[in-house]
Amino acid sequence: MSGSILVVDDEEIIRESLSFVLKKEGFRVATAENGKAALEQVKHGDFDIVVTDLEMPEMKGIELLEHIAGLAPETSVMIVTAYGSIETAISALRKGAVDYVLKPVDFDDLLHKIGKLLSGRKIAAENKFLRREINRDYDFSKIIGKSRAMEDVFRTIRKVAGTEGTVLITGKSGTGKELVARAIHFHSARAEGPFLAVNCGAIPENLFESELFGHKKGAFTGAASDRVGFFKAADSGTLFLDEVSEIPTNLQVKLLRVLETREVTPVGTSASVPVDVRILASTNRDLLKEVEEGRFREDLFYRLNVVEVPLPPLSERLDDLPLLVEHFIGKYGKEMSKPVRGVENEVMRMLMAHTWKGEVRELENIIERAVIFAEGKMITREELPAAFGHLDGSTYVFDTNRTLREAVRDFEHQYIGRVLRLHQYNKEVAARALEISLSSLYRKIEELSISLQE
Repeated sequence: MSGSILVVDDEEIIRESLSFVLKKEGFRVATAENGKAALEQVKHGDFDIVVTDLEMPEMKGIELLEHIAGLAPETSVMIVTAYGSIETAISALRKGAVDYVLKPVDFDDLLHKIGKLLSGRKIAAENKFLRREINRDYDFSKIIGKSRAMEDVFRTIRKVAGTEGTVLITGKSGTGKELVARAIHFHSARAEGPFLAVNCGAIPENLFESELFGHKKGAFTGAASDRVGFFKAADSGTLFLDEVSEIPTNLQVKLLRVLETREVTPVGTSASVPVDVRILASTNRDLLKEVEEGRFREDLFYRLNVVEVPLPPLSERLDDLPLLVEHFIGKYGKEMSKPVRGVENEVMRMLMAHTWKGEVRELENIIERAVIFAEGKMITREELPAAFGHLDGSTYVFDTNRTLREAVRDFEHQYIGRVLRLHQYNKEVAARALEISLSSLYRKIEELSISLQE
């Protein structure tokens, strides 16, 4: 074993015997004859564990424990106590001690408990490291986008991350609502707590209450044991209710009550259980319209919509599309160990002109597939799906009875018209998407008699 341990006891024979045994097992050991001397060592040293007696002159073990909790919170304290002082040992456990051993000390028992404690500390440290890595994965900088629309989103989520307010994230499916929810969680005071994402649309209506709030054994047919619901499982952390509009109307009032009281009542009992959880919710629907049509409670809507984070569709942030393409190529190129660097210009033009009904998720799938089939460093037209890039959802029909000039003119008319419609007839944005100058676009519109109306 390895680790640093401070042994504190006013009896020299106990101090020295514990030190001898621990050093023999490979630990780095320091000793102190009382709490005051021990505290000085803690101030200037770094110990994994302090093993301390309770009854000592100068400063008792309980007082030393309290000082260590404030001074070195990552140092664990183990109490050594006589049989008659069990009540004091229990008091020490309540104040933060991790364990205790009785005098006369059973060395095998002590070593077993120290080994178990250090193993737990190692796992905790690994979990902390993994949380930091996850945190890094969900950093705001990892949400791809430099467009004005996304800058507005970043400003909002930076402000709400450090609060406890309920947040409603709105946007079409595939725009990255869960990614934003995770970013908010991992930049909040609850980052060390759990983050649970619940797809409300995937839970059968008859199991909804049980899944969210839990149930007691025997509450209904099939309830063979007690179950902790999502609210309690997310205690001290964040619960993300994805597609919250799918919650059945009859259960919306119960959700509202939980949000207001911070208590859940498991199915099959009348006893309420307190929960400490922050709620983030999302929807791809117009919740105000759902309220007007009686499918969503108005009071629940306002309780959830303390702060709204609207995510723009990809059509409103096409400036970000090259960044997204680069990101997904990097991601899947690394996963598949393929030297893909980018896409050919023709492919980028096709991506820019495409109607992304599946939003960013659809783009990611297209790039993943292209990387799979890529044979060189650049993704070509041949590596896109065969049906990709069709105009208005149908294949462009080539009429071989026309001249090449007539066919090109007809194609340009359809293609430029579609790009203009895609960008709500914003000519500057459309010109950038087509990679032509604004004056060239005006000339094409006039030459090809392209309508600027639906």
